[in-house]
Amino acid sequence: MGSDEIDSLEKGLLPGNEEEAVLYAASFREMEESFVKYQTAQWVLYSALLVLAWGIGFFMLLYLPVRRFILRKDIRSRKLYLTSNAIVYKVTRPVPIPFFGVLKKEKHVLLASVADVVIEQGYLQSLFGVYSLRIEHAGVRRPPSDDVQIHGIANPSAFRKAVLMRLSSMTNEVFSRQVSTIEDVPNLRLQMSPSKSVRHDSFSYPGELTLLQKLEEVGSSVKRVQSLIEEQHSQTAEPIN
Repeated sequence: MGSDEIDSLEKGLLPGNEEEAVLYAASFREMEESFVKYQTAQWVLYSALLVLAWGIGFFMLLYLPVRRFILRKDIRSRKLYLTSNAIVYKVTRPVPIPFFGVLKKEKHVLLASVADVVIEQGYLQSLFGVYSLRIEHAGVRRPPSDDVQIHGIANPSAFRKAVLMRLSSMTNEVFSRQVSTIEDVPNLRLQMSPSKSVRHDSFSYPGELTLLQKLEEVGSSVKRVQSLIEEQHSQTAEPIN
């Protein structure tokens, strides 16, 4: 199962599959210049290495203005926000050859599947003050490359704090539900006990009635035996007289 299929499944699991209230929205605008400079420096370094190797890096240097145009469109379109159930990331960027359309990307990561939010910064990123955000998945069999990685976010620590606070709140809600369920069990037993006593009385009354009927039958049998004994006694007394 590919990452796109998993993302669509996660989006389908959201309640109502509709827009939810945004708890926190990250920003990218403040980091636009630093992000473009960082990506430009990275592109130039790769181009220089390829020039020395095969000469293809020369064409990469000619493509640099187009690359910078795509990067600016990319970071200006980015949206990263936190809802009550998911982390949502949306971006729209031009295709490698501009004016031939755009590429749209949308990821929905359920908070229940989030293990941690990792803030990373490499050496080249540190020169430009650029940070990367990586969302690690828990309990889902995915390769590390499928973790959501976002570059150029401003104030990543605030976003990480918002996500962890929401995860803590969800854990407390689940714990309180479990506690309330445990507390409701004795009350349920108390509510069930009167019904059990009524049921016991309803069964005990027919039993007592049956016992009374048996006693009456025994009494009538004893009277019959007594009458038979008296008759036999009177029959034996008549010949003696």
